[in-house]
Amino acid sequence: MATVADWLGAACLVAGALLSLAAGIGVLRFPDALSRMHAATKPQVLGVLLLLLGIALRLRSPADLGMILLVAVFQLSTAPVAAQMIARAAYRAGRLDRGLLDADELAERGADGGSAGPA
Repeated sequence: MATVADWLGAACLVAGALLSLAAGIGVLRFPDALSRMHAATKPQVLGVLLLLLGIALRLRSPADLGMILLVAVFQLSTAPVAAQMIARAAYRAGRLDRGLLDADELAERGADGGSAGPA
């Protein structure tokens, strides 16, 4: 049984490393801030979670599993918030091509992203 878990752990480590590599290449190669933000969050988070799963399958002690779980929870909770802040900052700074947006909901609120209604 340990051999199967070791092979699954190795496969998760390789897949996670490849996804993290793809995220790094995407950050370097994509042309605009929104594309880079997508590459920095989506495959990177999945890559880190696969790496953590591979490590968990290798270590298997309760203390290590608890620490790995904490790292996974923090990664899942901070990456979407960071992506939202990067997108907002890029939008406000005018560092993106608005023609690439499917819907520009912030344009209705004004340039600062505040509410459109009276104060």
